[in-house]
Amino acid sequence: MVATVATVAFLGLEARSVEVQVQISGGLSKFLVVGLPDKAVAESRERVHAALAAIGLALPSKRITVNLSPADLPKEGSHYDLPIALALLAAMGAIDRETLAHYAAVGELSLDGRIAPSPGVLLAALHASSQGLGLICPAAQGSEAAWAGDVELVAAPDLIALLNHLRGRAVLTPPRPGEPEPAVSGPDLAQVKGQETAKRALEIAAAGGHNLLMVGPPGAGKSLLAACLPGILPDLTAPEALEVSMIASVAGELRGGTLLRARPFRAPHHSASMAALVGGGLKVRPGEVSLAHLGVLFLDELPEFQRAALDSLRQPLETGTVQVARASAHVTFPARVQLVAAMNPCRCGHLGDPALACSRAPRCAADYQAKVSGPLLDRIDLHVEVAAVSAADLVLPPPAEGSAEVAARVAAARAEQTRRYQGQGVRTNAEADGALLDRVATPDEPGRRLLAQAAEAMRLSARGYHRVMRVARTIADLGGSDGVGRVHVAEAVSYRRQAPRA
Repeated sequence: MVATVATVAFLGLEARSVEVQVQISGGLSKFLVVGLPDKAVAESRERVHAALAAIGLALPSKRITVNLSPADLPKEGSHYDLPIALALLAAMGAIDRETLAHYAAVGELSLDGRIAPSPGVLLAALHASSQGLGLICPAAQGSEAAWAGDVELVAAPDLIALLNHLRGRAVLTPPRPGEPEPAVSGPDLAQVKGQETAKRALEIAAAGGHNLLMVGPPGAGKSLLAACLPGILPDLTAPEALEVSMIASVAGELRGGTLLRARPFRAPHHSASMAALVGGGLKVRPGEVSLAHLGVLFLDELPEFQRAALDSLRQPLETGTVQVARASAHVTFPARVQLVAAMNPCRCGHLGDPALACSRAPRCAADYQAKVSGPLLDRIDLHVEVAAVSAADLVLPPPAEGSAEVAARVAAARAEQTRRYQGQGVRTNAEADGALLDRVATPDEPGRRLLAQAAEAMRLSARGYHRVMRVARTIADLGGSDGVGRVHVAEAVSYRRQAPRA
């Protein structure tokens, strides 16, 4: 006789149905787990054995076979502990099999019988809902699973409480959705003195979702400007918040059942590896570019990153997805991010200042900037020089305009883009492409002539040409203009990096 319990396997943000099958048969006492389990799943037999012993149940001295079906799908993670334990209890006759048929289960077991949190509960709840099943999950993640909507949840703190609930001896209170994440206030643009060009570029980047590169000497305020960006970005919409929270859930970074409402801001150290940036590893997990989905990925000291790691971002920046290929599976993560990068002009950082520049200038600048590939730079819409802040700027009173005023203009521009691209599968100007871009961002006749001249003089690639059009469209949106004119194109071109001549 075989007892079964439904659970899930995670492949990126896709949850696939897995059936845990347990058979107790005659023979020598043995506990086998088959069906492509990883090390964590294979070790579940020890945790299950200890957890059942902690609640006073002993395993029969027979051959116990646990099969995770489909057998050719890799199984990773500790969330298989609970469904294995429940299927084993059903096979032993301790739980009614028909009752378990209406649920999927996820959760890690502690040696004392407690049900511990495990990554991906929100995704599991959504999958269970789509299959018409309820979900049995850890009590600590019940409020997270409740965000899935119309799904029956059994959030149990331990095996004893779960068994009593399933037997009808006690009833576990259904969990309620957790509170949305409270807004976290960061630096205000009013703290930035001087740097008017950089602040204008930051506003354009926020309004259109454009990638931005700031180049300037140490202490010029590049990191401060980047830290101000979340304060002028609009909050996530409800569907976006669920999408971002699903990624955080799979990565195990969703705490207390809170739904993320602020746009992610990720700032990995420049020692980050390729797998840390784009995802992967022995157990495929989302990287920084996916954890920053629908938010900002800030790369400080850009040339100090490994070149291979930086170049691995080229495809995600273009397509908005990361595809991690392994021999056993291909996993896709969303990665629609806004890249903001900062770098010094050279290794010493003081190029152009004869009093501070090193003896190798300007050769050191060429060598240092060459560490960032041209194709990656071509994918950055806005390039801005951030000059050193003078003493005269520092003694000035704070600017009259801060993040609140800029955020209002950004919100208005984003609202216009939402209206414009409704039903097109596009959120911001930075995502517009092809015929859609030609329809909404083609400049008037003077603007077209200027754009053609600039493309010839600056040797813009086709990608660079279209990115100028997108930036010009955003500048027009900030100005409340229906069409794109010469003045919008002129400002967009001024932020474009000129290709070096041979």
